[in-house]
Amino acid sequence: MDPRGGRRVTDDMRARMVAVLPRLRRFAYALTGSTEQGDDLVQETCLRALSRVERWQPGSRLDSWMYRIAQNIWLDRMRANKVRGEVVDVDVVEGLPGLDGRDVTESQLTLEEVDAALGQLPTEQRAVIALVCIEGLSYKEAAEITGVPIGTIMSRLARARQALHAILDAPATARAANVAAKTGS
Repeated sequence: MDPRGGRRVTDDMRARMVAVLPRLRRFAYALTGSTEQGDDLVQETCLRALSRVERWQPGSRLDSWMYRIAQNIWLDRMRANKVRGEVVDVDVVEGLPGLDGRDVTESQLTLEEVDAALGQLPTEQRAVIALVCIEGLSYKEAAEITGVPIGTIMSRLARARQALHAILDAPATARAANVAAKTGS
């Protein structure tokens, strides 16, 4: 125990947190749509988890707890952005290359289209897609992480899949415009 009355971070807990990092990073990227923002989200998640380790219940899943922390941080950021407006880093925008189909493989284009389509989904649906489809968690695990009933997870997932299908099934010119708008070309 920590002298202040809280639980201490053990070497075992640190090792378990490190083991979760690759999956947490994928989840963060799925939420943010950006490697940099995703990495920032992972870092903030780890800091918050370490500073509030006494809130984690031994015997419960550490990965689920950390996913929930990441999701809550992201939702807080999204709410704050609605109040402040979106912040654009001029240096990042300047360095973005334009899409040129001759230089990009078909698989990369498909991934960009899917990434752009994910970015068009509401945050709640994007989180469920990331947890269930990308991370492979069960509906029950996703429900525990997000704090909503399993039925809500199933409903959000169904709506997200329908929306992704509609976006990706749109004519190729509309998809290309969406990808170009997302990447700034």
